[in-house]
Amino acid sequence: MNIRALLAGLLIAGIFGVTAQAVDPTAPALPSNMTVYYFGLLTRGPQADAIPKDELPAIQAGHMANIERLAKEGKLLVAGPFMDDGDWRGIFIFKCATLEEARVLAATDPAIRAGRLKVEIHPWLTMKGSIRDPAFPASP
Repeated sequence: MNIRALLAGLLIAGIFGVTAQAVDPTAPALPSNMTVYYFGLLTRGPQADAIPKDELPAIQAGHMANIERLAKEGKLLVAGPFMDDGDWRGIFIFKCATLEEARVLAATDPAIRAGRLKVEIHPWLTMKGSIRDPAFPASP
């Protein structure tokens, strides 16, 4: 495919709101009522027990600030901890174009960079509009 055809295809995809997965020739076509999010499972990191206790508050503050930043950017839809203090520590659900973008976003987290947490990310297919909480309806 020549560069002009590729650029024209990307322009048309952008105009008509086609997702990045539909433009990616290696991605399977999605039914029109489905979308891909990226599910991140946060687990205990390799340095979780080695980080000095006096460094933990700053790492946690950076972790929370990063979550807030990504949420404000519309890239992180859901984040939260598990409440049982096991090896599974929490989840992230990213709304972005590719698995690689989700990995890059996760890598900005100070707790992941410090090794307190590690993340495993998978593409997750779900129906459009399924991420909602009826107790908190969307703003008009």
